[in-house]
Amino acid sequence: METLLISACLLGVNCKYNGGSNALPPEALERLRQRCRLIPVCPEAAGGLPIPREPSERRGDRVVSRSGQDVTAAFLRGAETAAALAERFGAKKALLKSNSPSCGSGMIYDGSFSGTLTPGDGVAAEYLKRKNVDIFHDILELFQD
Repeated sequence: METLLISACLLGVNCKYNGGSNALPPEALERLRQRCRLIPVCPEAAGGLPIPREPSERRGDRVVSRSGQDVTAAFLRGAETAAALAERFGAKKALLKSNSPSCGSGMIYDGSFSGTLTPGDGVAAEYLKRKNVDIFHDILELFQD
């Protein structure tokens, strides 16, 4: 059975910045559980940020909250935790929350808090890619064999 690192919010854990989740539909979760050993992670919570918390976005190499607080150190700690989990459990793939300043891959919010997307990776996704973990945001892409 394949090991999959997965954003905890996709499993229904209320760890989003606003205290909610991004739970996948029950049928998608069941399909994942049948095919994969799931290793949940919320890099932001693992990095020490509270739930709920202010939304944050990347600005270059920094991550800032809506009020302007630099939260880069917490995002880096969370990214290191995600990468360590992937290595410890042998996860070569990760299903992560799209557009997130932690988990986004390919597109993330631009740092203006206007809802504008820009090319880039979240901090954890960036770390995982360096460890040769393939990042997915769509369960259908994940299961294209």
